[in-house]
Amino acid sequence: MDVPEQKVSILLVDDRAENLLALEAVLSSPKYHLVCAHSGEEALKYVLKQDFAAILLDVQMPGLNGFETAKLIKAREKSRHIPILFITAISQEAEHVFHGYSVGAIDYIFKPFQPEALQKKVEEFVRIYQNHERMLLKGERELEEVHQKLDRVTFDLRKSEALARVISETLKDTIVTFDEQGYVLSANDAVESMFGYSAEELIGELFNTLLPELKQENPCLLASNLIETIAVRRNNSMFPVEAQLGDASIEEQTIYVCSIRDITERKQLEEGRKQKLRNDLYLSQERFRIIFESSPCLISILSLEDGRYMDVNPGWLEITGYEYDEVAGKAFDILPMTAASDEEATEGDSLDLRRPVHNVKISYVTKSDEKREGLLSTKILDIEGETCVLCFITDITERVRLENEMIRLDRLNLIGEMAAGIAHEIRNPMTTVRGFLQLSNHSPQNPLQYIDLMLNELDRANAIITEFLTLAKNKVNDKQVQDLNAIIESLFPLIQAEALLSDKYISLELGECTHFAMDEKEIRQMILNLALNGLEAMTAGGRLSIKTHTEQQRVVLEIHDEGTGIKPELIQKIGTPFFTTKETGTGLGLAICYSVADRHHAEIEVKTDHTGTIFFVRFKM
Repeated sequence: MDVPEQKVSILLVDDRAENLLALEAVLSSPKYHLVCAHSGEEALKYVLKQDFAAILLDVQMPGLNGFETAKLIKAREKSRHIPILFITAISQEAEHVFHGYSVGAIDYIFKPFQPEALQKKVEEFVRIYQNHERMLLKGERELEEVHQKLDRVTFDLRKSEALARVISETLKDTIVTFDEQGYVLSANDAVESMFGYSAEELIGELFNTLLPELKQENPCLLASNLIETIAVRRNNSMFPVEAQLGDASIEEQTIYVCSIRDITERKQLEEGRKQKLRNDLYLSQERFRIIFESSPCLISILSLEDGRYMDVNPGWLEITGYEYDEVAGKAFDILPMTAASDEEATEGDSLDLRRPVHNVKISYVTKSDEKREGLLSTKILDIEGETCVLCFITDITERVRLENEMIRLDRLNLIGEMAAGIAHEIRNPMTTVRGFLQLSNHSPQNPLQYIDLMLNELDRANAIITEFLTLAKNKVNDKQVQDLNAIIESLFPLIQAEALLSDKYISLELGECTHFAMDEKEIRQMILNLALNGLEAMTAGGRLSIKTHTEQQRVVLEIHDEGTGIKPELIQKIGTPFFTTKETGTGLGLAICYSVADRHHAEIEVKTDHTGTIFFVRFKM
């Protein structure tokens, strides 16, 4: 950084006032601070008080002359560098000039002088002075910085020494330094509590006295590596330690530093944890053995590589009829298994053991060729380095038999209920027809008047039979990919007309739906049945909402009425053939809806409360 320009002081010495005025006139400048002295004594006083860039000194003066004054100025250390210009009008002899130079003059000027020459000389002296000041200031700053750095280094060194001493005194780890020959150079106080030696006793001893296993190792190879080894105490007892070595080079001599930590407690904790893991593993194995041997399920362990049986439990042997020796080491196909009809596999397919499954329904054949049913779950695991498959088969043969029997009995019960319903519904029109036929037999003169009544009753019986046949699950239907919204829009005028007759309202909210395969006639019938049921459930002024939307890859049809809801005790009976709460209903409308939904792989959900009922029909894509 440049030194800011300041006025420099110049000392003018002459015993005559007019000469001083002349010098001031020549050297007058805003850059200079001119100081006038009328004698050598006065000049010396000014020199003692302040510093000057140059001194213009008259030679001939009363008292101290110019030569004597210059000699005294140069004798003083602080002022000896100030350049002195002698100004004289008396003697120009060489001897006289040489004497001026000998007492410290820089230049000699004779009167009368050229003002420009004097100005140039003074300017040059000022420039030299300013450069000298800059260099001096720069040197002082650099010296100050060096002092500051030295102070910081000294402080850091003292701090490091203090910290090293505190750490060495308080650290539980033993710190030992040794040379390339393995002789101990120093040790901290912790060595006494860890090894039983005092720090002074170890100096000069071989380092492998403490760590004998390292005596054959090259310390350079161990530097910065953390190793576990055995240490020996003074009483020859051994204990595990963790050692880390580092090295440093001091005056071309390598010194090694070793940190030694006693890990006895850690090893005991590790051994305790290992023992606990061994105990836990033993308990786990024992629990698995008990479950494996006592479980009624068929449990087997097979090798995934070659499919051979590695072990089976007693339950497996009891149900399959095999002996253990007949199964151990044999291939997987000794117990033939095929997938039953479900979502996990196609019926009759063999099973892939490489893919874990859960509760897949299977059929398997025992040693006596008995076909049984079961639920298979598998899990892949490693046993002693070998990839295995753990198979669980829950035998459900008896459960399936009971379920089939229950289904058969339910069908018989349903057939009985349906037969009673059909008999009741058809008997009424048949009784009417029979009565009119008997009446015509007794009154043959006018039988035609009863013909229309008998035809209406026969049509009603035929409608009941037609609706009943619609319930058949094996009915042939004509499915084509169509838009559900288009079918609803085509039915809207018909449903709206029916609503207007009873002062009710219809609203449509049709969202974007994926087209899917459907039987249009059956879907139309289902929508009409649900919509008309909703209209009949409401009083005048009520609103029926028909909505469609997509939900989790399913198309949803939603029909919402504002009736009084369905009683909780009747919810379970909804969809049962011939069950109705209407005075003139057949009880087949909702049953037909459920049958149509089943043939289209759809599900019907009912939500009801005192504000109305919502039927959700969800079609799978």
